[in-house]
Amino acid sequence: MRRREFLGLIGGAVTAWPLASSAQQSMPVIGYLSGLSAGDRPALLEAFHQGLTLAGYAPGRNAAIEYRYADSKSDRLPELVADLIARKVAVIVATGGNNPGLVAKSITPTIPIVFTSGLDPVKVGLVNSIGRPEGNVTGVSFFTVELGHKHLELMREIVPGAKTVGLLLNRNNPESTTYEQTANEAARAFDLPLLTIAAGSEAEIDDAFAAFARQRVSGIILGSDPYYTGRAHQIAELAARYALPVVYSNREFTGAGGLISYGNNLAEAYRRAGVYTGRILKGDKPADLPIDRASKFELVVNMKAARALGIDMPLSIQMRIDEVI
Repeated sequence: MRRREFLGLIGGAVTAWPLASSAQQSMPVIGYLSGLSAGDRPALLEAFHQGLTLAGYAPGRNAAIEYRYADSKSDRLPELVADLIARKVAVIVATGGNNPGLVAKSITPTIPIVFTSGLDPVKVGLVNSIGRPEGNVTGVSFFTVELGHKHLELMREIVPGAKTVGLLLNRNNPESTTYEQTANEAARAFDLPLLTIAAGSEAEIDDAFAAFARQRVSGIILGSDPYYTGRAHQIAELAARYALPVVYSNREFTGAGGLISYGNNLAEAYRRAGVYTGRILKGDKPADLPIDRASKFELVVNMKAARALGIDMPLSIQMRIDEVI
C-alpha cells in the first residue's frame, strides 16, 4: 500500500467512525483483529479474555477492546487496521491466520502487535527471530499446518486397510500449502494414495464430502485452517452423515462431534496471547518478549463418534489418548 493511499485510508477511517468514548479513553484500548467472522471460535476468544485477566486486565473494567473482523476477506484487513490506528489502540492482537499480523506489521511500525500463528513465524515473515523478535511484533506460535504426516499416520492406525484417503484443503488460506506438502510426503512414504479436494465455503465443503463419499475414500484428513474450525459442527455432521472417519487438527472438532483430533491446545495458545497483551499494556516491549511456542500436543477422541462409525480404537491409540469425549 502506498503511503498516500494509506494516509487517505486513515483519514477516511477517522471520518467514518467516531473515536472511542471518553470512558474508553481513560483506560487502554486493545484492538482485536481477526481474519474470521464475529462468532467464529468463541472458545478461543474467551481463552484470550482469560489470559488478559490473568495479566491483570478485565475487559470493561480497566481495559477496553475494539473488535474487528475481516470475514475471511483478506482485502478488508488494511481498512480494519487503519480504523484501529485511528482509534489510538495501545496494542493490536492479530488472530485467525497469519494475514492479520502480516498486514498490521506492514502498516504500523510502532503500535505493538501480538499475533497467533500456526506456522513458523520466522518463515512467514512475522518476526526475524524466535528468541529476539525485534521491532513491534511478538506473539504465540503453535503447530497445526505441519501435522499432515501425523494425521495420515493416525488414519492408518484407525483404518489399517485404508486404500485411499481424502485430503480436504482451503486454498483461500496460503498456509494450506504447508499442510498439503507434509501430507503428500507422508502419503508417498506410506504408499497410500491421497485424493485432494479444495473447499473454501460452506457449499463447497458440502460438495467435497459428497465427492469423497462417491469416490469411496477410507477416511479424510482435514487441513488445518481457521475457517474450517469455525465450521466444526458442519464438518462433523457431514462426517457422520457419510460415515467417514476424519482426523482433525484440534479439539474443537471432537467437541463438535468429530472422531479424533491431534494438535496443540489452541485455547491455551490464545490464553498466552492474552497474557502477552497484558504484559505489553504494563510496559513490556514486544522485542523483549520471545515468541511463545506452544509445546503441548493433545490427542482427543470422541467415543460416541467412534461407536457410530463402528471403530474400535487400536491399543496403540488408546495408550496415547489425552482426553476422551
